[in-house]
Amino acid sequence: METPLLALTRSPPAGPLADTAAAENMRQLIQLRWIAVAGQLFTILAVDLVLGVPLALVPMLGVVALLAFANLVSAALLARHRVTNIELLLALFFDVGSLTAQLWLSGGASNPFISLYLLQVVLGAILLESWSVWVLVVVTALCYAALGLWGRALRYPADLVPLVGDLNALGAWISFGLTSVLLAMFVTRISRNLRARDAYVAALRQRAAEEDGIVRMGLFASGAAHELGTPLASLAVILSDWRRLPRIAADPELAGEVDEMQAEVQRCKAIVTDVLHSAGEPRGEAMESVVARDFLIDAAEEWRATQPSIPCAVTLDTSDDAAVVAGPALRQAIWNLLDNAAEASPRGIAIGATCDVEELTIAVTDRGAGFASEQLAGVGKLYQSSKGAGHGVGLFLASNVARRLGGRLEAHNRAGGGAEVRLVLPLAIRRRGDR
Repeated sequence: METPLLALTRSPPAGPLADTAAAENMRQLIQLRWIAVAGQLFTILAVDLVLGVPLALVPMLGVVALLAFANLVSAALLARHRVTNIELLLALFFDVGSLTAQLWLSGGASNPFISLYLLQVVLGAILLESWSVWVLVVVTALCYAALGLWGRALRYPADLVPLVGDLNALGAWISFGLTSVLLAMFVTRISRNLRARDAYVAALRQRAAEEDGIVRMGLFASGAAHELGTPLASLAVILSDWRRLPRIAADPELAGEVDEMQAEVQRCKAIVTDVLHSAGEPRGEAMESVVARDFLIDAAEEWRATQPSIPCAVTLDTSDDAAVVAGPALRQAIWNLLDNAAEASPRGIAIGATCDVEELTIAVTDRGAGFASEQLAGVGKLYQSSKGAGHGVGLFLASNVARRLGGRLEAHNRAGGGAEVRLVLPLAIRRRGDR
């Protein structure tokens, strides 16, 4: 998702996102204040030195210097201080106060740049809580009224007196243009932020729905595992009794088939035990930093033992010290990808791994028909499968495992035929001495 450039929202969500939004809001006010510093400095010097209109240079330039100093202090405190709504309100009060001081020294309410008050009010309406906005409106209105009553009139040189009307009209046009440009710039960014925020909220809702699906599947799996325990135990006892029957013991073919059935029952019991163990295991308990190469070799070998008829090539281009945070969930996710590939390509599949400075990429490839375009668009979503209703859980679970580990699931069709599914995971920092 695109990261918002600004965070200008009236009521940001609670927690770290709210702190980030408030900091971004203050950062935008600092940027706007730098524009005010440059604009005021240029205007004051142009009016006094170029047009020859005498201004109170010392106090007006002092206000500009105060704005610059406040900006430097605000920028220094921003990185180490949590910004609140009150602080944003005080910052806008400071800007309104500095603008009022400059206008009071340069014509009062007759100064054409008085429309810049509207910029402060609009920013307040966007940045502040509702009660703060009305306080800012009242303060701004009082400042406007005070300028009309006690503002200092400008003393124009005699040669400029006939041009005063034109100069005021020009100043009003410049003020309108400046206010319009600043508002357009900020509102455009705000709209972009709102779209990014809506997309982020939609992604959170989608993730919540997927988490709910995982919980429901987990509850179903643990319930099914409990129910399967008794019949599997009964089958194990029956097969053990069969194995001792003289007629079966004397027939090598039947004895071999019984042995194979016993092995499959034991495998089912092991799977049930793993499901029950995972259901009662605290989250993250089994996660640990492991050498990626060793982990992938073990996972591939264990999968080969369950599918001996499917050729599986393993290619690992990783350094010996590359490590990932792994556990039973990641191992199962890799097996799910291998199972899907084997079903699509019984003639053979491959698993490979590469790593760069920050990420490990585990790629499972097959020689099957590949993904349809609509499947690629929905890879990793629940029940997105060409096999019909109830399928597509493997990629969904693999995607969620990758996301929980800070990675992602990718899929594409290969140019030469078949498909490739990748698990991209962040590399873990191994402690010195770990093996």
